[in-house]
Amino acid sequence: MSENHFQSQPNNPLHGIRLDTILEHLVSHYGWKELGERITIRCFTHNPSIKSSLTFLRKTPWARERVEGLYLKMLRDTK
Repeated sequence: MSENHFQSQPNNPLHGIRLDTILEHLVSHYGWKELGERITIRCFTHNPSIKSSLTFLRKTPWARERVEGLYLKMLRDTK
């Protein structure tokens, strides 16, 4: 990626926010049970942990997109 890619992304609300931070906010807002109901993936429903979820989300683009989408929705709803 080019240097300019990292310098400015004014239209990307997720720019500069780490995946672990997003996941921690979601877990503190919804809890694991509701998070697993909203996004039905095994790492949220069976012995969930931040570490195992991050491992899965980093390897699975569709799941990461759903988590990021829920995070953006949570931010909109809390405003």
